[in-house]
Amino acid sequence: MTQPIQSDSVPSSPSVAAVPLIDLVAQHQTIADEVQEAVARVFAAQSFVLGDEVAEFEYEIAEYCDARDAIGCASGTDALILALMAHDIGPGDEVITSPFTFFATASSICRVGAKPVFVDIDPVSFNLIPEQVEEAITSRTRAIMPVHLFGQCAEMEPLWRMAVQHGLVVIEDACQAIGAEYRGRRAGVLGTTGCFSFFPTKNLGGAGDGGIITTDDPEIASRLRRLRVHGDTGGYRHVEVGLNSRLDALQAAVLRVKLRHLDDWTAGRQKNAGRYAQLFETYDIDDTLQLPQVLGERRHVFNQFVVRVKSDRRNEVLASLRERQIGAAVYYPSPLHLQKCFAFLGYGAGDFPHAELACEEVLALPIFTELREDQQDRVVEGLVEILELSERQSVRLKQTRAA
Repeated sequence: MTQPIQSDSVPSSPSVAAVPLIDLVAQHQTIADEVQEAVARVFAAQSFVLGDEVAEFEYEIAEYCDARDAIGCASGTDALILALMAHDIGPGDEVITSPFTFFATASSICRVGAKPVFVDIDPVSFNLIPEQVEEAITSRTRAIMPVHLFGQCAEMEPLWRMAVQHGLVVIEDACQAIGAEYRGRRAGVLGTTGCFSFFPTKNLGGAGDGGIITTDDPEIASRLRRLRVHGDTGGYRHVEVGLNSRLDALQAAVLRVKLRHLDDWTAGRQKNAGRYAQLFETYDIDDTLQLPQVLGERRHVFNQFVVRVKSDRRNEVLASLRERQIGAAVYYPSPLHLQKCFAFLGYGAGDFPHAELACEEVLALPIFTELREDQQDRVVEGLVEILELSERQSVRLKQTRAA
């Protein structure tokens, strides 16, 4: 789940080629023939909803994540909703999650009638602070929903222990983290169920919306397969009210092609992240900009490459980058507890200071696999130039005020 693709774009210029935040065309050009062949196969079979293509993709995702089962659905949002439904979470229940994430994390909880309970994030990883999760557990808590934000897994061991101690389920929002690892285990098998999105801008993105849920519990898997087709057990026998949330065969066919390339693409993102670190190391701007950190025992897949810029400069830097035709975006500009639609939860400004400050400081830079070195050089040089110019202006302003 992410912001609309349009928000990632930068205006074109006749004199300077833009460096996009995301370039889906460049990736597609490398696999166009494979994708066309897969799509043609679906049209030849004229089987467009579920069917063998989806079943094969589910098997391949389960194998990739080392899960017993994978159940395809219509979107990452639906994956979260279906997972909550499969665990009978509803009115009167509470689910602990992050206020610094895409909207669907919390909206899925509300959609089943439960209450999102927010706790603050670690300022380095942007993921849940386990100690605050424990403090938020009440008699109504039914689940913990950690978000593996930007492609790096949350600190899962203490969350496992809490879940066992209090009889809770752990639903991973892994929508940005396919292939990410924690202590050698893949996202999607780090909780009771794992939820993934195949929105086109994801590391594994489809030709439209799509999602999948992973689990090692065969009863949950069976129920998820029923819930995604209106609670139908077959023959129009509906044992419960479910959703219409089936994965299209066309999406599965495209995603099966892309899955074969995913680890290579991830390696490319990791290489670009490492090169960013080397490039920025040559400039003395550590007091103004902080690079993302890969925590120990993690495999970070860099769905986004998010730096932190001092809050009094972030918006200026973002505007200046766009003026230079350099793609950049803010994920996310407002924490969920301050969104109007969640006002009924009773939170206010200052309740989650790390999340609130992150919204004022984060800035995503281009990280896609096909990013060329000259493009990356331009991103870094442009950012350094903007920051140094801003610093000189700040010094002059202080000198003027002192005079």
